[in-house]
Amino acid sequence: YLGGVLLATWLARRFLDKRLVRELGFQRPPGWWGEMLFGVALGGVLMLGIFALETGLGWVRVTGFAWQGGSLPNVAGLTALAFWTFVVVGINEELVTRGYLMQTLAEGLGLTWAVLISSALFGLLHLANPNASWISTFNIAVAGVFLALGYVVTRRLWLPIGLHFSWNFFQGTVFGFPVSGTEGYTLIRLAETGPDLATGGAFGPEAGLTGLAAILIG
Repeated sequence: YLGGVLLATWLARRFLDKRLVRELGFQRPPGWWGEMLFGVALGGVLMLGIFALETGLGWVRVTGFAWQGGSLPNVAGLTALAFWTFVVVGINEELVTRGYLMQTLAEGLGLTWAVLISSALFGLLHLANPNASWISTFNIAVAGVFLALGYVVTRRLWLPIGLHFSWNFFQGTVFGFPVSGTEGYTLIRLAETGPDLATGGAFGPEAGLTGLAAILIG
């Protein structure tokens, strides 16, 4: 999956655009890793805020933990697999959406229109996910603008990649929420009791007011 996206992007840049893939935002000046770590920290803090708010209001209840009744090596292995999965998702989606698509559109339409169009498409691409709705599609489009601002500020993709990864990883693997309608391995097991309009229901916080608030704060 990651290899296919990288190959397709390389072919398009090499034979259509006559440019290098790293010019899409993979330059590594001094401190580039700090941009990525800032994105990782920001995504984690925002998702912690959603978890703390919904738990405090009684909208979600912790019912257990992955290490209860499971071996530590198994927990570590499944957590590492989830970690790598979300790394791949972050790189793939940022390379395609905030990388090739948005930056190519910007050359013809300007950066503002490129951000808006690529973010709208980013939302629509998630419309086929399980339990998706027009509310979730709108919120994810807003999240697309949020991620795009990481590129606009730095002119590199490290910050949005770090943010995209950590938002998904903390949302699903750490805190136990659905990630864009999909269920996966979680360290914390939750039972939801709050209103779907606020929590996002089976789609996860990205379809709820708590998710939208976190995106806007971010």
